[in-house]
Amino acid sequence: MNPALSWLYSVQQFGIKPGLENTRRLLRELQLPGSRQRFLHVAGTNGKGSVCAFMESILRCAGERTGLFTSPHLVSFCERMRHRGEMPGMPEMEEAIRALRAVVSGWEPHPTFFELTLMLSLDWLDRRGAEVIVLETGMGGRLDATNALTPLASVITPIAMDHQQWLGNTLAEIAAEKAGIIKQGVPVVSAPQELEAEKVLRETAGRVGAPFIIVNQPWPGALPLAGDHQRWNAALAVSALRAAGFCLPDSVISEGLAKTEWPARFQTVGDGRTIIDGAHNPHGAASTVATWRQAFGDERATVIFGAVAAKDYAEALQQLASVARRFFFVTLSSPRAVPAEILAASAPLHSTISVFTSLAEALQAARALPDRQLICGSLYLCGEALSQLDHAEFEPSAQ
Repeated sequence: MNPALSWLYSVQQFGIKPGLENTRRLLRELQLPGSRQRFLHVAGTNGKGSVCAFMESILRCAGERTGLFTSPHLVSFCERMRHRGEMPGMPEMEEAIRALRAVVSGWEPHPTFFELTLMLSLDWLDRRGAEVIVLETGMGGRLDATNALTPLASVITPIAMDHQQWLGNTLAEIAAEKAGIIKQGVPVVSAPQELEAEKVLRETAGRVGAPFIIVNQPWPGALPLAGDHQRWNAALAVSALRAAGFCLPDSVISEGLAKTEWPARFQTVGDGRTIIDGAHNPHGAASTVATWRQAFGDERATVIFGAVAAKDYAEALQQLASVARRFFFVTLSSPRAVPAEILAASAPLHSTISVFTSLAEALQAARALPDRQLICGSLYLCGEALSQLDHAEFEPSAQ
């Protein structure tokens, strides 16, 4: 890994520091956002990246100068920012990181990895001339660095239990953090929610005078991303663009949705017998199981599973057990990885279990079996799998 990127990753030692003070200071110092930049802001628990990808693809097909900011990356750090679908080159990004490092030298508190990555993205997108930028929150919403920017529309995907150590231990508490992106007079578009979460969103929108729209039916047309949940994600994306004031012909919307690419979302790779999907919490695992059954009926999988700490991997495994013939457990290439042996101890009773020292070893063993493989449990595992299958250099990510 080059020295500039190594420094940026080293900043992760400062951890997560919820709050907007440093972000606002960075925006002032760097004179961001650019005068042309307008934003669409997406929060929620699951589906954020897919909704962002759908929106950006539609806007690009409409001729807009689009930008996209998402996290985490799968294989390369540069995936986190895109201008009209294109990532920056690493030499360009190295230069930008060095310049940003000079700006924040000596800052106390030091900006976090996520804050710095957001600044790198906004600056690069401004220099490239991006005018409509789709922003995915990192975690939560209220205190997320992306919330220092005012969007054309706020978008909230399904809210479920996740990141409880940061966001709260009830659905209402988590919804309140997600609702923190709602701003005065800015339309809010939400996916269907559990009643407890919907009540929080509606009350927050009413309190600040933000028009509130809830999507009430899935997208009816064909999509390149599998699963009924993606139909709801697509409908949310379309509704959000309309609420933001974009007048888009149906033909452009259909074309944009059809051209959307978003890897590691029930992605089929290789000879068609390997499926890669995040499924990093119980809600996501349930969607993965439903999509598997739609695609393969009663067929059972060899599930290759890895997870990071602070996730409810035990409940996710309970969900996945209904489509698993056996579980292969691996330890991720992440400082927050849960050891494979601990994952195996959390497997549902009577499961067939194997523990492997590496993903490569698990893949080799799985290929010798007749079943399809389902690689899931974390987007970090998905990225590692894609890099091995594509023979690409892998840049581990902790955020």
